[in-house]
Amino acid sequence: MRLVPCVSLALRDMWTVSFLRDVLREFLGTALFLLIGLSSTTAMLPAASTGDSISQSAELSTSSSPSNLSPLQDPPDRHLDPLRVALVFGAALVVVCVCMGEVQLNPAVTLALGLGLRLSPWRAMVFVGAQLLGALAACAILLGIVPAPLQGQLGLNEVAPGVLLYQAVAMETAVTFQLVLCVLALSRPSATSQSLGPTATSQSLGPTVLGISVMLGHLTAIGYTGCGMNPARSFGPALVMQNFHNHWVYWVGPCAGAVLAWLLRDVLLWPRWSGAGDWVTELRELLLTAPHTQPDPDPEHTTGLEQDT
Repeated sequence: MRLVPCVSLALRDMWTVSFLRDVLREFLGTALFLLIGLSSTTAMLPAASTGDSISQSAELSTSSSPSNLSPLQDPPDRHLDPLRVALVFGAALVVVCVCMGEVQLNPAVTLALGLGLRLSPWRAMVFVGAQLLGALAACAILLGIVPAPLQGQLGLNEVAPGVLLYQAVAMETAVTFQLVLCVLALSRPSATSQSLGPTATSQSLGPTVLGISVMLGHLTAIGYTGCGMNPARSFGPALVMQNFHNHWVYWVGPCAGAVLAWLLRDVLLWPRWSGAGDWVTELRELLLTAPHTQPDPDPEHTTGLEQDT
């Protein structure tokens, strides 16, 4: 396979208006999704003992109001509500998928779509960059709008005390696996083929299914790792807070889960290739086919987190 024609086609594709719009959707979609989702990790509930009365709770709530705290004053003992965080992240994903259309918002999802040849390699790389920039933009905005006493770690993912690193990686792998499996089940089989696409029913339910998947992932993993499930979601707070302690967990786990989901879906359960040679042949066809000759996505056969984008 000649390198020059592939690079030439990639550059031609990248300078099209449709491609730039897709990149912008990835950036804006990721920024909006994480702006909403991470904001739920900053508004914590006051911790209350069993014997607290209603009046004591009201007093604590009043005294811990952001308007009554100086920028350098730490708020009273507070705790994160896992259910609220899970609901906000899930609902935010549904809203963004409906508003932005064909977006992925997650480097692990992009990796799986790229391995499944549902997405060209150059698009996958650029989309990951847009997703990381979107996450950084969301965290920068939150730094400006969230009161300093409530910023805390700004949604920074950390391995919980007592959880070993291999257990944290396994948890991140598991929750990302189920998310990516949902994405692959709702997506087209390849970037150059529209056969075996999802039905109209699965397309209309796609964002809802993915939102439920994200909620389940958070309810499962938030007590162990804070629930990354999305390298971009973990990267933004880590960069803004300049805290990359055990950050590799939130890349290795989700990427491993994405690869396993792709292998299960496209290789084991519903094999699309008879061997590695067929996969290479389809990859070559994808790389050497001019973007304008590839069939456009059918709007009735696409879902929220899946793209030829």
